[in-house]
Amino acid sequence: MNNINSISIKTLVFFINVFNHQSFSVVARREGVSASKVSRIIKQLEDNLGQQLFYRNTRAVIPTEAARVFLTYAQSITASINEAQNKFQDKTLEPGGLVRINGPVFFGQRHIAPWLPQLSSRHPKLQIDLTLTDDFIDPHHDATDIIFRIGTLTDSSFHARTFGEQTYHLAASRAYIKKYGIVQSPSDLPEHKCLIYKGSSGQNRWLFKKENEDWVHQSIPALLTSNNAESLLVSALKGMGIVLFPDWLIGEYLKNGTLIKLLPNYNTAIKKTPQHVTAIYPNTRHVSLNVRQIIDYFSEVYGSPLYWELN
Repeated sequence: MNNINSISIKTLVFFINVFNHQSFSVVARREGVSASKVSRIIKQLEDNLGQQLFYRNTRAVIPTEAARVFLTYAQSITASINEAQNKFQDKTLEPGGLVRINGPVFFGQRHIAPWLPQLSSRHPKLQIDLTLTDDFIDPHHDATDIIFRIGTLTDSSFHARTFGEQTYHLAASRAYIKKYGIVQSPSDLPEHKCLIYKGSSGQNRWLFKKENEDWVHQSIPALLTSNNAESLLVSALKGMGIVLFPDWLIGEYLKNGTLIKLLPNYNTAIKKTPQHVTAIYPNTRHVSLNVRQIIDYFSEVYGSPLYWELN
């Protein structure tokens, strides 16, 4: 090795990001620098280590076996530095600096973004980077401190704080019910006009069950499908059809009577396993003050029961 003492923490961060994304240009965009600068940093690192870390071609940057070995050490070093910084930050007893938050698009618009001004007033030294996407985000590969996720948590490599369980409701507007009549049972739905969310994994399944019975999937032809929940909600509010949506999305409309709950004697869902509203963050030994304070804040805001739940 030529000059390993000259390797900086920032260089290790660039290396880890290039390893994960296998692209100089992607890392350059994320870091706000040129692709040529990223390439120069990696070349200098290779010279310092005396090892080729990546094969370059016009389509990809491919890690070598040396890169895979070095990755473990680079991650360990950067994790230790981050842990030390978090401990020093905690000594100030005041959150500050950049915190990156990710969440689903419509949930974030409804239940994250509106509460950020109050969070900022409480902790004015925080800089908040909010990204809303319905794509799967892996905090080990993407630069994210807190991810709000709705679903079933199965990955033990994350820490998690569960705020509550998501509950689905079948609903339609008064205008729709007046025109097309009430739904008496799930088997009536094929004769009604249904508006169904369609995500990357396909069209939502509509499931129904009575107490102490098994879930039953009701096959339903859709009048309208969309990957945008707001479009379906607006259509339902205007009387176009029936929706099956979570309480955090339509709870306020059910409470004020704009939408009417259908089949109240049935439980409804899109999956048989319970779905939870959860904040997840990387599984580190020392959780940063920023992460702890922000999750505590949203736990306080959402309350128990969750403020959007129906009584």
